[in-house]
Amino acid sequence: MSIGHLLSTLVCFTVLLLPFDSMASEEEEFDAVHHTADAYYLDFLPFAKVELPRLFIVRHELSGTQLLAYSSTKRALQSGEMLPYPDHASDEPHDDEPHTASPVDLDALITSGKHLDSKLIPREGALLLDLSITKHLVFSILASGILLTIFIRLARRYRRGIGRTSAPKGVFQNLFETLIVFVRDDIAVPNLGKENSDRFLPYLLTAFFFILTCNLLGLVPFGATATSNLNITAVLAGFTFVLTQFNGSKDHWKHVFWPPDMPVLVKFLLIPTEIMGLFTKPIALAIRLFANLTAGHLVILSLIGMIFTFTQLFGEVVGYGVVPISLGFTLFVMFLEILIAFIQAYIFTILSALFIGMAIASHSHSEAH
Repeated sequence: MSIGHLLSTLVCFTVLLLPFDSMASEEEEFDAVHHTADAYYLDFLPFAKVELPRLFIVRHELSGTQLLAYSSTKRALQSGEMLPYPDHASDEPHDDEPHTASPVDLDALITSGKHLDSKLIPREGALLLDLSITKHLVFSILASGILLTIFIRLARRYRRGIGRTSAPKGVFQNLFETLIVFVRDDIAVPNLGKENSDRFLPYLLTAFFFILTCNLLGLVPFGATATSNLNITAVLAGFTFVLTQFNGSKDHWKHVFWPPDMPVLVKFLLIPTEIMGLFTKPIALAIRLFANLTAGHLVILSLIGMIFTFTQLFGEVVGYGVVPISLGFTLFVMFLEILIAFIQAYIFTILSALFIGMAIASHSHSEAH
C-alpha cells in the first residue's frame, strides 16, 4: 500500500468517526480542543470509550495516607469514596463546599457519560496526589514499548554481526541504520565533537526516536499524540536541562556567575540574565514541541469540523458540498504532519545537542581589568 493510499484511509476513518462522536449525545458539540486534550479514557468511537484506571493518594485524619485504586472513573464514583469536582458534577451551580454531590447527581452524571471527564476528589480527607492513568500516558508507554521491541531486535542482529561485520540486511535494519547514523553524524558530532558525541549519543537517540514515535502514533486512527501534552514535553526538556547542567564545564559556570571580558558593573547586570537563560532554554524546548504538535492536530480537526459547521448553518446539501474541500485540505495537512513529526523530533534533538555542547565546551579568555 502506498503512502497516499494509507493517508487516504486514515482521513476516511477520521471523517467517519467524528460524526459518531459529535452525535454521541444530543447536547454534545464538536470540540477540536477537547479531542486533542488529555483524558481518563481511550476513545474508540463509534465502538466504545474505554475508561482507564484511577489512582489517588489520599490523607485521612484517622487512617493516615493511603492509596485508593479503581478500575475506572465509574467504579470510583460508585464506590462512594470519591466525588466529582463541583465544576464537573452537573450543569447546575454548586456551593463552595465541594462535598455536596448527591447519589442522584452521580447516577445522572454516569448515565450522561459526563463522568468520563470528571476530576475526582475524596468524600473524606484530602487529595494529596492524582496518579490516574491518562490517554497520553498510555500512548507514551506504548511508544516506549514499540521502541524497546524494535531496538532489542536490532541489537540481536548486531550481536550476530549483521551490520557490524557485514552490511545491514533488509529494509527494517537499513531504515534505522540510516536514522541512527544521521543523528550521530549530523546532530551529535557537529554540536558535541567526536570526543564527546558517543557519551551523549544514547540520550539523543532516545529523545529523537521517542518523540518521533509519539508524533506518528498521533496520526493513526484512535491514536493520541503524547508529545502534545506539556507535562511530557517538560519531562523531556528536563532531562536535557539536567544533562546540560551536570556536565557543564568550568567555563560554562564562569560565564553564568562571572562573565569574562566584561567590566565589573556589566557583570552584575549579566549574571541574572545568564541564570534566567539556564531555565528559559528547556522551557522553550518544552513549549515549542507541545505547541507545534497541538497546533497541527487542531488544524486537522478544525478542517474536518467545517463539514459539521456548514451542515448546521446551511443544511445538508452545503455540508456535502464542503466534504471534498475539507477532505482535500485535511489530506494535505496530514502529509505536512508526517513531515512535522520528523522535523520536531529533529529540532528537539539538535537543540538538546547544541545546549549540551555549549555547556561542556571550554574557552580561553583574557580577563579584563
